[in-house]
Amino acid sequence: MSELNLILLGPPGAGKGTQADRLREDFGLPHISTGDMLRAQVAEQTELGREAKRYMDAGELVPDEVIVGMITQRIGEADAQDGFLLDGFPRNEAQADALSEALGGLDRRLTGVLLIDVPDEEVIRRLSGRRVCVKNPAHIYHVDFDPPKHEDVCDQDGSRLIQRDDDREDVIRNRLQVYHGHTEPLIAYYDRAGLLRRFDGTRPPEEVHDHVRATVATLRLEETL
Repeated sequence: MSELNLILLGPPGAGKGTQADRLREDFGLPHISTGDMLRAQVAEQTELGREAKRYMDAGELVPDEVIVGMITQRIGEADAQDGFLLDGFPRNEAQADALSEALGGLDRRLTGVLLIDVPDEEVIRRLSGRRVCVKNPAHIYHVDFDPPKHEDVCDQDGSRLIQRDDDREDVIRNRLQVYHGHTEPLIAYYDRAGLLRRFDGTRPPEEVHDHVRATVATLRLEETL
């Protein structure tokens, strides 16, 4: 079976996590979130994890070569032999070049880059409207899409609902500014390479999933021809 080596791209709040979960079920691809992978390596005190922790403890960014080393190690594992779904990396063109070089060293290449596109104001509406239970953060509501029965009160245990600091509008706008300045140029980068596939992230998640699934199935078919 041909490999499906995919990258998920899009702004915060675009629904990448939701689509990643569904693609994992559809195609049996491991979802490789670089943030989760980094935390796991640090917790397990691997060689790369210890190296990353030195930078993190010093308040510095973990160098690209360390992250790429972790990705290279991860996609070499048995569950990633038929492909992977990479989320959170690359974040800029230099990282994209480093990833391409690392994949080439493994005699592998990207199959496609899936862009879930959502306008800034929709991102802000989605993220700033979230409310979480102070007692159990797993109890999540949204002021527009899934409001509690009583304002600012958790339906399940009656605790107070709060807005997390990273869901404040000013914080979200800053995250979007970083995305536009550093990550958005990857859209043109991968478009030039003929790898980019665009999806309208403002559509209902089920519709987005249907479109993404059909596109990925087509990519797999093309790889076999």
